[in-house]
Amino acid sequence: MGAVLRSARPLQLTLAMLKPDAVAHPLVLEAVHETILNNKFLIVRTKELMWRREDSQRFYQEHSDSVASARREIAFFFPEFSESLWYQQDEPRLRCGLAHYDAEERVHSLPKAGRTESS
Repeated sequence: MGAVLRSARPLQLTLAMLKPDAVAHPLVLEAVHETILNNKFLIVRTKELMWRREDSQRFYQEHSDSVASARREIAFFFPEFSESLWYQQDEPRLRCGLAHYDAEERVHSLPKAGRTESS
């Protein structure tokens, strides 16, 4: 899939979590995934987790609708993800429409260094 987005404004990171009842049904999961893509969201990371009740309680204990909370949540699920590095390197290129959707990995990615959209 080619470039999907061009935006003059900086992109924002959003964490989307799917509950077990959605993930348990392949057709529902695929419908949610297609809705995300059809609404022009870029998927930059994805992960499947099996949580115990205690994990959920610990996660939601600090949950609120703030930017700080979103940063904690993203760090919780993706500890290897550097938000500052993403904003410096990937975000400007994604915003310019360089993202390609990898259907196998189910995430948007940037072309490898030295490659262009046509190569």
